Amino acid sequence: MQRVRPLRQNLSRRSPGGQGMKCDLVVVGGGPGGSMAAKAAASAGLNVVMLEKRQEIGDPVRCAEGVSKRSLCKMVQLEPEWISSEVKGARLYAPDGNSIVMSEDKSGGEVGYVLERKVFDRGLAMLAAQAGARVMVKTRALGLLKKDGAVCGVSAMRIGEPIQIEAPLVIGADGVESKVGRWAGIDTTLKLDDIESCAQFLVQDASIDDDYTEFFLGNSIAPSGYAWSFPKGRKLANIGLGIQGSRSKPGEAVRLLRQLMKSRFPNGRVVEMVVGGDPCSGPIDSAIADGVMLVGDAARQTDPLTGGGILNAMKAGAIAGEVAAKAISAGDFTRKGLQEYEARWKEDIGKTLARSFQLKEFFVKLTDKDINQLIGSLAKEDITKMDLGGMLRVLFRLNPKLLWSLKSLII
Repeated sequence: MQRVRPLRQNLSRRSPGGQGMKCDLVVVGGGPGGSMAAKAAASAGLNVVMLEKRQEIGDPVRCAEGVSKRSLCKMVQLEPEWISSEVKGARLYAPDGNSIVMSEDKSGGEVGYVLERKVFDRGLAMLAAQAGARVMVKTRALGLLKKDGAVCGVSAMRIGEPIQIEAPLVIGADGVESKVGRWAGIDTTLKLDDIESCAQFLVQDASIDDDYTEFFLGNSIAPSGYAWSFPKGRKLANIGLGIQGSRSKPGEAVRLLRQLMKSRFPNGRVVEMVVGGDPCSGPIDSAIADGVMLVGDAARQTDPLTGGGILNAMKAGAIAGEVAAKAISAGDFTRKGLQEYEARWKEDIGKTLARSFQLKEFFVKLTDKDINQLIGSLAKEDITKMDLGGMLRVLFRLNPKLLWSLKSLII
Protein backbone atom coordinates (compact mmCIF):
# COMPACT_ATOMS: atom_id res chain seq x y z
CA MET A 1 0.00 0.00 0.00
CA GLN A 2 1.21 3.49 -0.82
CA ARG A 3 2.30 5.38 2.26
CA VAL A 4 0.41 8.59 2.97
CA ARG A 5 1.90 11.74 4.36
CA PRO A 6 1.27 11.86 8.11
CA LEU A 7 0.35 14.92 10.12
CA ARG A 8 2.92 16.38 12.46
CA GLN A 9 1.96 15.53 16.02
CA ASN A 10 1.18 18.74 17.87
CA LEU A 11 1.03 18.90 21.66
CA SER A 12 -0.38 22.20 22.94
CA ARG A 13 -2.28 23.49 25.95
CA ARG A 14 -6.03 23.69 25.33
CA SER A 15 -7.25 24.68 28.73
CA PRO A 16 -5.95 24.92 32.27
CA GLY A 17 -5.03 21.41 33.38
CA GLY A 18 -5.71 19.94 29.93
CA GLN A 19 -3.73 19.06 26.82
CA GLY A 20 -4.46 18.79 23.14
CA MET A 21 -2.85 16.92 20.29
CA LYS A 22 -3.45 16.18 16.64
CA CYS A 23 -3.05 12.99 14.65
CA ASP A 24 -4.57 11.17 11.68
CA LEU A 25 -6.26 8.33 13.56
CA VAL A 26 -7.27 7.53 17.13
CA VAL A 27 -7.72 3.86 18.03
CA VAL A 28 -9.69 3.33 21.25
CA GLY A 29 -8.74 0.01 22.84
CA GLY A 30 -5.39 -1.80 23.02
CA GLY A 31 -6.53 -5.41 22.49
CA PRO A 32 -5.62 -7.53 19.44
CA GLY A 33 -8.08 -5.72 17.15
CA GLY A 34 -6.95 -2.27 18.20
CA SER A 35 -3.25 -3.10 17.95
CA MET A 36 -3.62 -4.63 14.49
CA ALA A 37 -5.55 -1.55 13.32
CA ALA A 38 -2.90 0.78 14.75
CA LYS A 39 -0.08 -1.29 13.23
CA ALA A 40 -1.64 -1.40 9.76
CA ALA A 41 -2.41 2.32 9.72
CA ALA A 42 1.00 3.36 11.09
CA SER A 43 2.76 1.06 8.61
CA ALA A 44 0.95 2.92 5.83
CA GLY A 45 2.32 6.22 7.11
CA LEU A 46 -0.47 7.53 9.32
CA ASN A 47 0.13 9.35 12.57
CA VAL A 48 -1.71 7.03 14.96
CA VAL A 49 -2.57 7.29 18.66
CA MET A 50 -3.88 4.17 20.44
CA LEU A 51 -5.62 4.59 23.80
CA GLU A 52 -5.89 1.88 26.45
CA LYS A 53 -7.88 2.61 29.60
CA ARG A 54 -5.95 0.15 31.77
CA GLN A 55 -2.42 0.69 33.00
CA GLU A 56 -1.25 -2.57 31.43
CA ILE A 57 -2.21 -3.91 28.02
CA GLY A 58 -3.30 -7.56 28.19
CA ASP A 59 -4.31 -7.53 31.83
CA PRO A 60 -6.70 -8.90 32.99
CA VAL A 61 -7.07 -11.91 30.67
CA ARG A 62 -10.71 -12.25 29.59
CA CYS A 63 -10.77 -15.34 27.40
CA ALA A 64 -9.67 -18.97 27.19
CA GLU A 65 -6.66 -17.91 25.03
CA GLY A 66 -7.06 -20.56 22.32
CA VAL A 67 -6.39 -19.85 18.61
CA SER A 68 -5.82 -21.76 15.39
CA LYS A 69 -2.13 -22.19 14.53
CA ARG A 70 -2.59 -21.79 10.80
CA SER A 71 -4.73 -18.65 11.01
CA LEU A 72 -2.53 -16.90 13.55
CA CYS A 73 0.67 -17.58 11.59
CA LYS A 74 -0.88 -15.99 8.50
CA MET A 75 -1.27 -12.67 10.31
CA VAL A 76 1.85 -12.18 12.43
CA GLN A 77 5.31 -13.60 12.91
CA LEU A 78 5.08 -15.46 16.18
CA GLU A 79 7.36 -14.87 19.13
CA PRO A 80 7.96 -17.99 21.29
CA GLU A 81 6.99 -16.20 24.49
CA TRP A 82 3.49 -15.55 23.13
CA ILE A 83 2.65 -19.26 23.17
CA SER A 84 1.81 -20.99 26.44
CA SER A 85 1.22 -24.43 24.92
CA GLU A 86 0.50 -26.32 21.72
CA VAL A 87 -2.25 -28.95 21.64
CA LYS A 88 -2.84 -31.99 19.43
CA GLY A 89 -6.60 -31.59 19.12
CA ALA A 90 -9.92 -31.28 20.90
CA ARG A 91 -12.04 -33.71 22.92
CA LEU A 92 -15.79 -33.09 23.06
CA TYR A 93 -17.83 -34.64 25.91
CA ALA A 94 -21.56 -35.36 25.88
CA PRO A 95 -23.59 -35.10 29.12
CA ASP A 96 -23.51 -38.91 29.47
CA GLY A 97 -19.70 -38.97 29.36
CA ASN A 98 -19.24 -40.24 25.80
CA SER A 99 -16.65 -38.27 23.85
CA ILE A 100 -15.25 -37.68 20.38
CA VAL A 101 -11.78 -36.50 19.38
CA MET A 102 -10.92 -34.05 16.59
CA SER A 103 -7.45 -33.25 15.28
CA GLU A 104 -6.00 -29.79 15.91
CA ASP A 105 -6.21 -28.59 12.31
CA LYS A 106 -9.89 -29.58 12.04
CA SER A 107 -11.11 -28.33 15.41
CA GLY A 108 -11.91 -24.73 14.50
CA GLY A 109 -10.49 -21.30 15.20
CA GLU A 110 -9.91 -21.77 18.94
CA VAL A 111 -7.77 -24.93 18.94
CA GLY A 112 -4.03 -25.21 18.21
CA TYR A 113 -2.09 -22.72 20.31
CA VAL A 114 -3.02 -21.63 23.80
CA LEU A 115 -1.67 -18.13 24.13
CA GLU A 116 -0.11 -16.30 27.03
CA ARG A 117 -2.54 -13.42 26.48
CA LYS A 118 -0.83 -10.91 28.74
CA VAL A 119 2.37 -11.33 26.76
CA PHE A 120 0.62 -11.72 23.39
CA ASP A 121 -1.45 -8.55 23.67
CA ARG A 122 1.57 -6.52 24.74
CA GLY A 123 3.54 -8.03 21.89
CA LEU A 124 0.95 -6.85 19.36
CA ALA A 125 0.92 -3.39 20.94
CA MET A 126 4.72 -3.29 20.64
CA LEU A 127 4.41 -4.15 16.93
CA ALA A 128 2.04 -1.19 16.56
CA ALA A 129 4.51 1.05 18.40
CA GLN A 130 7.40 -0.19 16.26
CA ALA A 131 5.36 0.70 13.17
CA GLY A 132 5.09 4.27 14.50
CA ALA A 133 1.89 4.34 16.56
CA ARG A 134 1.87 6.17 19.88
CA VAL A 135 0.46 3.94 22.64
CA MET A 136 -1.11 5.75 25.61
CA VAL A 137 -2.05 3.54 28.57
CA LYS A 138 -4.22 4.58 31.50
CA THR A 139 -6.09 6.82 29.09
CA ARG A 140 -9.88 6.52 29.09
CA ALA A 141 -11.95 7.85 26.18
CA LEU A 142 -14.77 10.08 27.41
CA GLY A 143 -16.50 10.99 24.16
CA LEU A 144 -16.16 11.88 20.50
CA LEU A 145 -15.20 15.40 19.52
CA LYS A 146 -17.42 16.88 16.81
CA LYS A 147 -17.29 19.99 14.65
CA ASP A 148 -20.27 20.96 12.51
CA GLY A 149 -21.67 17.50 13.19
CA ALA A 150 -18.57 15.65 11.95
CA VAL A 151 -16.31 13.52 14.14
CA CYS A 152 -13.01 15.30 14.70
CA GLY A 153 -11.37 13.34 17.49
CA VAL A 154 -11.70 12.02 21.03
CA SER A 155 -11.85 13.59 24.46
CA ALA A 156 -10.12 11.50 27.11
CA MET A 157 -8.80 11.39 30.64
CA ARG A 158 -5.13 10.48 30.99
CA ILE A 159 -3.87 9.73 34.48
CA GLY A 160 -6.42 12.14 35.92
CA GLU A 161 -5.77 14.90 33.37
CA PRO A 162 -8.23 15.81 30.57
CA ILE A 163 -6.90 15.67 27.03
CA GLN A 164 -8.35 16.28 23.57
CA ILE A 165 -6.99 14.36 20.59
CA GLU A 166 -8.01 15.81 17.24
CA ALA A 167 -8.29 13.34 14.37
CA PRO A 168 -10.64 12.92 11.41
CA LEU A 169 -10.97 9.17 12.05
CA VAL A 170 -11.64 7.03 15.11
CA ILE A 171 -11.53 3.22 15.33
CA GLY A 172 -13.49 1.75 18.23
CA ALA A 173 -11.86 -1.44 19.50
CA ASP A 174 -13.27 -0.96 22.98
CA GLY A 175 -14.98 -4.28 23.57
CA VAL A 176 -18.47 -5.66 23.96
CA GLU A 177 -19.72 -2.55 25.78
CA SER A 178 -18.35 -0.25 23.07
CA LYS A 179 -18.91 3.37 24.02
CA VAL A 180 -17.40 4.57 20.75
CA GLY A 181 -20.17 2.77 18.88
CA ARG A 182 -22.90 4.36 21.01
CA TRP A 183 -21.35 7.81 20.71
CA ALA A 184 -21.30 7.42 16.92
CA GLY A 185 -24.97 6.41 16.82
CA ILE A 186 -24.32 2.75 15.94
CA ASP A 187 -26.81 0.35 17.51
CA THR A 188 -24.73 -2.01 19.64
CA THR A 189 -27.48 -3.15 22.02
CA LEU A 190 -27.69 -6.84 22.88
CA LYS A 191 -30.59 -9.03 24.00
CA LEU A 192 -30.01 -11.35 26.94
CA ASP A 193 -30.18 -14.32 24.56
CA ASP A 194 -27.23 -12.81 22.66
CA ILE A 195 -24.87 -12.60 25.63
CA GLU A 196 -22.94 -15.44 27.22
CA SER A 197 -22.32 -14.99 30.93
CA CYS A 198 -18.84 -16.42 31.50
CA ALA A 199 -16.56 -17.41 34.37
CA GLN A 200 -13.07 -18.86 34.19
CA PHE A 201 -10.47 -20.18 36.63
CA LEU A 202 -6.77 -20.66 36.01
CA VAL A 203 -6.31 -24.09 37.59
CA GLN A 204 -3.38 -26.25 38.67
CA ASP A 205 -4.29 -29.96 38.59
CA ALA A 206 -2.27 -33.11 37.90
CA SER A 207 -5.25 -34.60 36.03
CA ILE A 208 -5.22 -31.91 33.33
CA ASP A 209 -4.49 -33.29 29.85
CA ASP A 210 -1.76 -31.04 28.46
CA ASP A 211 -2.26 -32.36 24.90
CA TYR A 212 -5.96 -31.72 24.33
CA THR A 213 -8.43 -28.90 24.65
CA GLU A 214 -11.61 -30.25 26.23
CA PHE A 215 -15.22 -29.14 25.79
CA PHE A 216 -18.09 -30.25 28.04
CA LEU A 217 -21.70 -30.05 26.83
CA GLY A 218 -24.94 -30.35 28.76
CA ASN A 219 -27.62 -28.13 30.25
CA SER A 220 -26.75 -29.30 33.75
CA ILE A 221 -23.13 -28.18 33.11
CA ALA A 222 -23.66 -24.94 31.16
CA PRO A 223 -27.27 -24.16 30.15
CA SER A 224 -27.39 -23.25 26.43
CA GLY A 225 -23.61 -22.96 26.46
CA TYR A 226 -20.57 -25.12 27.14
CA ALA A 227 -17.61 -25.56 29.47
CA TRP A 228 -13.95 -25.77 28.47
CA SER A 229 -10.44 -26.65 29.54
CA PHE A 230 -7.58 -25.03 27.61
CA PRO A 231 -4.24 -26.47 28.81
CA LYS A 232 -1.40 -24.02 29.29
CA GLY A 233 1.29 -26.65 30.01
CA ARG A 234 2.82 -27.79 33.29
CA LYS A 235 -0.62 -29.10 34.37
CA LEU A 236 -2.12 -25.61 34.26
CA ALA A 237 -5.35 -24.87 32.38
CA ASN A 238 -7.96 -22.19 31.78
CA ILE A 239 -11.14 -23.93 32.91
CA GLY A 240 -14.35 -22.04 32.40
CA LEU A 241 -17.87 -21.95 31.04
CA GLY A 242 -20.38 -19.69 29.36
CA ILE A 243 -24.16 -19.80 29.75
CA GLN A 244 -26.87 -17.98 27.83
CA GLY A 245 -27.63 -14.65 29.47
CA SER A 246 -31.38 -15.26 29.58
CA ARG A 247 -30.76 -18.46 31.57
CA SER A 248 -28.33 -16.86 33.99
CA LYS A 249 -28.61 -14.90 37.22
CA PRO A 250 -26.07 -13.10 39.42
CA GLY A 251 -23.28 -15.49 40.39
CA GLU A 252 -24.71 -18.41 38.38
CA ALA A 253 -21.72 -18.86 36.05
CA VAL A 254 -19.31 -19.03 39.00
CA ARG A 255 -21.60 -21.43 40.86
CA LEU A 256 -21.80 -23.78 37.87
CA LEU A 257 -18.05 -23.57 37.34
CA ARG A 258 -17.41 -24.56 40.96
CA GLN A 259 -19.80 -27.47 40.41
CA LEU A 260 -17.84 -28.53 37.31
CA MET A 261 -14.59 -28.32 39.27
CA LYS A 262 -15.96 -30.66 41.94
CA SER A 263 -17.04 -33.26 39.40
CA ARG A 264 -14.21 -33.07 36.84
CA PHE A 265 -11.22 -31.54 38.64
CA PRO A 266 -11.81 -32.22 42.36
CA ASN A 267 -8.14 -31.74 43.25
CA GLY A 268 -7.72 -28.58 41.19
CA ARG A 269 -6.31 -25.47 42.85
CA VAL A 270 -7.61 -22.13 41.57
CA VAL A 271 -4.84 -19.61 40.88
CA GLU A 272 -6.82 -16.83 39.17
CA MET A 273 -10.46 -16.05 38.36
CA VAL A 274 -12.12 -13.83 35.74
CA VAL A 275 -15.80 -13.19 34.98
CA GLY A 276 -17.44 -11.30 32.14
CA GLY A 277 -19.70 -11.45 29.11
CA ASP A 278 -19.22 -12.50 25.49
CA PRO A 279 -21.47 -11.44 22.59
CA CYS A 280 -23.02 -14.34 20.69
CA SER A 281 -25.39 -12.31 18.53
CA GLY A 282 -23.70 -12.48 15.19
CA PRO A 283 -22.29 -9.26 13.69
CA ILE A 284 -24.09 -5.94 13.93
CA ASP A 285 -25.79 -4.65 10.80
CA SER A 286 -23.19 -1.96 10.25
CA ALA A 287 -19.82 -1.31 11.89
CA ILE A 288 -19.27 2.13 10.37
CA ALA A 289 -20.50 5.69 10.74
CA ASP A 290 -19.15 9.02 9.56
CA GLY A 291 -15.59 9.17 10.90
CA VAL A 292 -15.87 5.90 12.86
CA MET A 293 -15.17 2.17 12.35
CA LEU A 294 -15.72 -0.57 14.93
CA VAL A 295 -13.65 -3.78 15.21
CA GLY A 296 -13.70 -6.94 17.31
CA ASP A 297 -16.24 -7.36 20.11
CA ALA A 298 -17.35 -3.75 19.55
CA ALA A 299 -18.62 -4.86 16.10
CA ARG A 300 -19.90 -8.22 17.41
CA GLN A 301 -17.29 -10.04 15.31
CA THR A 302 -17.02 -12.82 17.91
CA ASP A 303 -18.01 -16.30 16.70
CA PRO A 304 -21.55 -16.80 18.11
CA LEU A 305 -21.12 -20.58 18.39
CA THR A 306 -17.72 -20.84 20.07
CA GLY A 307 -17.30 -17.38 21.60
CA GLY A 308 -13.84 -17.06 20.03
CA GLY A 309 -12.93 -13.60 18.83
CA ILE A 310 -9.16 -13.04 18.84
CA LEU A 311 -8.47 -13.92 15.20
CA ASN A 312 -11.57 -12.17 13.85
CA ALA A 313 -10.66 -9.02 15.74
CA MET A 314 -7.13 -9.14 14.34
CA LYS A 315 -8.40 -9.61 10.77
CA ALA A 316 -10.95 -6.81 11.05
CA GLY A 317 -8.44 -4.51 12.76
CA ALA A 318 -5.90 -4.93 9.96
CA ILE A 319 -8.59 -4.18 7.37
CA ALA A 320 -9.76 -1.11 9.28
CA GLY A 321 -6.19 0.23 9.50
CA GLU A 322 -5.69 -0.19 5.75
CA VAL A 323 -9.00 1.51 4.96
CA ALA A 324 -8.14 4.35 7.35
CA ALA A 325 -4.97 5.02 5.36
CA LYS A 326 -6.96 5.14 2.11
CA ALA A 327 -9.53 7.47 3.68
CA ILE A 328 -6.83 9.87 4.90
CA SER A 329 -5.23 9.84 1.44
CA ALA A 330 -8.58 10.55 -0.24
CA GLY A 331 -9.73 13.03 2.41
CA ASP A 332 -13.06 11.19 2.66
CA PHE A 333 -14.07 10.18 6.20
CA THR A 334 -17.77 9.77 5.52
CA ARG A 335 -19.69 6.55 5.91
CA LYS A 336 -19.49 6.17 2.13
CA GLY A 337 -15.73 6.66 2.22
CA LEU A 338 -15.41 3.90 4.84
CA GLN A 339 -17.68 1.44 3.04
CA GLU A 340 -14.68 -0.60 1.87
CA TYR A 341 -14.09 -1.69 5.47
CA GLU A 342 -17.68 -2.90 5.79
CA ALA A 343 -17.50 -4.81 2.51
CA ARG A 344 -14.12 -6.43 3.21
CA TRP A 345 -14.69 -7.66 6.75
CA LYS A 346 -18.12 -9.03 5.85
CA GLU A 347 -16.62 -10.86 2.87
CA ASP A 348 -13.77 -12.23 5.00
CA ILE A 349 -15.57 -13.28 8.20
CA GLY A 350 -19.19 -12.14 7.93
CA LYS A 351 -20.53 -15.24 6.16
CA THR A 352 -18.87 -17.55 8.68
CA LEU A 353 -20.33 -15.54 11.56
CA ALA A 354 -23.83 -15.68 10.05
CA ARG A 355 -23.54 -19.48 9.66
CA SER A 356 -22.26 -19.85 13.22
CA PHE A 357 -25.18 -17.79 14.50
CA GLN A 358 -27.67 -20.14 12.82
CA LEU A 359 -25.88 -23.15 14.32
CA LYS A 360 -25.84 -21.52 17.74
CA GLU A 361 -29.56 -20.79 17.59
CA PHE A 362 -30.16 -24.49 16.86
CA PHE A 363 -27.79 -25.98 19.42
CA VAL A 364 -28.93 -23.87 22.39
CA LYS A 365 -32.36 -25.51 22.06
CA LEU A 366 -31.05 -29.08 22.27
CA THR A 367 -31.83 -31.21 25.30
CA ASP A 368 -29.17 -33.35 26.97
CA LYS A 369 -30.85 -36.37 25.38
CA ASP A 370 -30.40 -34.74 21.93
CA ILE A 371 -26.72 -34.01 22.59
CA ASN A 372 -26.11 -37.57 23.79
CA GLN A 373 -27.75 -38.90 20.62
CA LEU A 374 -25.63 -36.71 18.33
CA ILE A 375 -22.27 -37.46 19.94
CA GLY A 376 -23.16 -41.12 20.47
CA SER A 377 -23.98 -41.48 16.77
CA LEU A 378 -20.39 -40.55 15.90
CA ALA A 379 -18.84 -43.28 18.06
CA LYS A 380 -18.28 -45.62 15.11
CA GLU A 381 -17.28 -42.88 12.66
CA ASP A 382 -13.71 -41.75 11.95
CA ILE A 383 -14.04 -37.99 12.39
CA THR A 384 -10.48 -37.20 13.44
CA LYS A 385 -9.69 -35.56 10.09
CA MET A 386 -13.10 -33.96 9.48
CA ASP A 387 -13.70 -30.25 9.74
CA LEU A 388 -16.95 -28.86 11.18
CA GLY A 389 -18.71 -29.01 7.82
CA GLY A 390 -17.75 -32.65 7.28
CA MET A 391 -18.83 -33.63 10.78
CA LEU A 392 -22.19 -31.87 10.32
CA ARG A 393 -22.79 -33.79 7.10
CA VAL A 394 -22.11 -37.10 8.88
CA LEU A 395 -24.38 -36.07 11.75
CA PHE A 396 -27.12 -35.16 9.30
CA ARG A 397 -26.83 -38.53 7.58
CA LEU A 398 -27.09 -40.32 10.92
CA ASN A 399 -29.70 -38.03 12.53
CA PRO A 400 -31.76 -36.48 9.70
CA LYS A 401 -34.90 -35.89 11.75
CA LEU A 402 -33.10 -34.08 14.58
CA LEU A 403 -31.02 -31.92 12.22
CA TRP A 404 -33.58 -31.31 9.48
CA SER A 405 -33.86 -27.59 10.22
CA LEU A 406 -30.13 -27.23 9.44
CA LYS A 407 -30.42 -28.90 6.04
CA SER A 408 -29.73 -25.70 4.09
CA LEU A 409 -26.49 -25.12 6.02
CA ILE A 410 -25.22 -28.68 5.78
CA ILE A 411 -26.03 -29.90 2.29
